[in-house]
This record gives sequence, structure tokens and C-alpha cells, in this order.
Amino acid sequence: MSLIEVKVPQLSESISEAALVTWHKQVGDAVTEGENLIDIETDKVVMEIPASKSGVLSKIIKGDGEMVASEELIAIIDTAAVAKVAEVVAVAEVATKVEVNSASPSVRKLAGSLDVDASTLQGSGKSGRVTKDDVLKSVAPVAAAPKAVAVAVAAVPSGNRSEQRVPMTRIRQRIAERLIQSQQNAAILTTFNEVNMQPVLDLRTKYKDAFEKKHGVKLGFSCFFAKAAVYALQKFPIVNASVDGTDIIYHSYFDIGVAVGSERGLVVPVLRDVDQMSFADIEKKIADFGARAKSGKITMEELTGGTFSISNGGTFGSMLSTPIINPPQAAILGIHATKDRAVVEKGQIVIRPMNYLAVSYDHRIIDGREAVQFLGAIKDALESPERLLLDL
Repeated sequence: MSLIEVKVPQLSESISEAALVTWHKQVGDAVTEGENLIDIETDKVVMEIPASKSGVLSKIIKGDGEMVASEELIAIIDTAAVAKVAEVVAVAEVATKVEVNSASPSVRKLAGSLDVDASTLQGSGKSGRVTKDDVLKSVAPVAAAPKAVAVAVAAVPSGNRSEQRVPMTRIRQRIAERLIQSQQNAAILTTFNEVNMQPVLDLRTKYKDAFEKKHGVKLGFSCFFAKAAVYALQKFPIVNASVDGTDIIYHSYFDIGVAVGSERGLVVPVLRDVDQMSFADIEKKIADFGARAKSGKITMEELTGGTFSISNGGTFGSMLSTPIINPPQAAILGIHATKDRAVVEKGQIVIRPMNYLAVSYDHRIIDGREAVQFLGAIKDALESPERLLLDL
């Protein structure tokens, strides 16, 4: 018998542990090389652990929901096993001694919280394993948990009402920690301005078809905001700086984090050296981030660093917000929905597509004057987008 160890990949220095989310294979299942065995969630990203060789999953050492460290052994693959039904069952019984009515640690935890003896339940899962639904269905009149909730749930019946206690994912916990850290450790202030988006709309309308035909990606608004941010950051380097204790670190490069929403929570992947990227490069990369955020495929390296961030609440219809700084960065730009509004130009009331801009900044190192002028520079760049194209 040839055994291959399945281990947790090497985590980054800033991450001490991760959580095993869901095993996609059970003991005795045949696996093929490169096939995803389990999802593993850190405080930054969800990763997949693929099988390094084909064979049979002969032993699971760490179950769903358990915490693990870098290089920790979590399973064994038998590469010599023949995936015949009788042999697979024999391997599974010897390796893990799976018994009818057995349950994973997360299911046992749920059963304990509901005062249910999991060993007395008839399991509906593979090999008679007791599932979360089995536990929840045993507690009448509480209905089974929705399929979308893949974590332990505690329901408290009260007449026709119920409550569900859902543990935060590691990513959600980290988001909460960083937001609290930002508000506690920085003197955050927000200033606002408004920008007439008509010049950008006109430029986009004129060139969007040719742009998409040549580059294979749509000409959106993200590239204009990213380039406008770099334009302003070059004029006001303090906004591109970060705080380290009592030191200010000035960055000569422009790595901009773009907030991307997903079912697992908000992530902020980083566009590297935006000053050297073309409009097409930016649109392609942001589209790629958005697609991979939904499937949890963004890497830890892509979430690391960043000298400035952009949060676009306008995609969800937000009209105005005060974004929270992503530490140790010193500022973040909030952009919002573009709407037709009545404005005054040269004494006349006219209708223009307006967007409210917000920049939250760390008042410890950025003065109000600099923040206002920085936002004014972004406004100038967007209302005269030829500046961005001609590097003026």
C-alpha cells in the first residue's frame, strides 16, 4: 500500500491558523490528481487543497470545522488502492472505522447545543453519517437549516418564530477585527465633493465599442477612477503613505486595493503599479478579481499590501457613504451612484450626471487641506479625462 499525506499548505507569516470548511470527498471515495479535496478558510481567503496523486481517500484526520496550522496532516490517500466497491469499503472501514450514526465534529457540536443525542439518530448521510439536517429535523417544530448556511446553526423556537445562531466565518471575523482596529487606531475624518461625470460618459460612449473589440473587455468606469486616484496621489504623496508606529512610510509605487463583495464577505485585492497599467489592463484585472472572488479563488498574495483603496458603493445604488480606512493605509476613496441632478452652471440650472465622492483619511498624518485638495484633483481629472490620457 502506497500512502500519500495530505497537508495544509504553507500559510503566510501573518496567518497562524485556518479552518477546514467542507470535505468534498469521504473516506473510501476515489480521487484523481488535481481534484479538490477540501476548502480551507483563513482570515483572508478561501483556498482549495487538491489531491497530489490519484487513489482512494483512506483516512480523514481532521474533520469539517476544525482548526489547523501550516503543514498539518489532515488526510491520507492510498495511491495503490483499486477503486472497486468492495475494496473501497474495506479501506474505509479499516482506516476510519466509520460507524452507522457517526457524525462530524461540527454536527456533534450542533447536536450538543440543541440537547440532542446524535448517536440515537438515523443518519441520512453517506455510510449512515448523521447530518446537520438530521439533527435539526429531530427538534420539532424547528425546520431544517437552509442549504445556503453551511455552518452550525442553533435554533430557538418561540411560537411561530425562531432564531438562528450562525458562527462568523474566519473571513468575516477578520473583517470585523480590521474595521474595529481601523476606527480605534486612526483619527478618521471624511470629506466630500461632487463630480460631473458627463465628460467621462461622453468619452466612454464614443470609444466603448472600439475598446471592447480591441481589448476583449468592456470599457467601464473603474479604470477612470483608478487612474484619477493615481493622478491625485502623485500630487499629494502623503495620501499614498502609511503609518507604522510613530513613523510615516512614503511609497513611490501605487498599489490600489479595490473592494470586491462576495458571499463570503468583502475582500480587497490589490492592483499593483496602477500608474504603469493601461485602461484595458485595469478593466481586465478588476473583472478577473470579481469572478474569482465569487468562487474564493483570490490568493493571499493578491490581498496583501496596498497603499490606497477604492470602494465603489455605487454598484449597489449607494448615494453617499463614509468608507473606513484599510490599515495601515492612510486613506480610502468612496465612489457612489451617478445620478442626474439639477446643478447651477454660469447662473443657469442644468441637468448633469453627478457623482458624490468621499475620501476618508487618517487625520494624524493628513491635514484637512491636503484631503480637500486631493479630492479636488480627482474631480479635475474626471471632469477633464484627457488629462489621464495625455498624462497632463
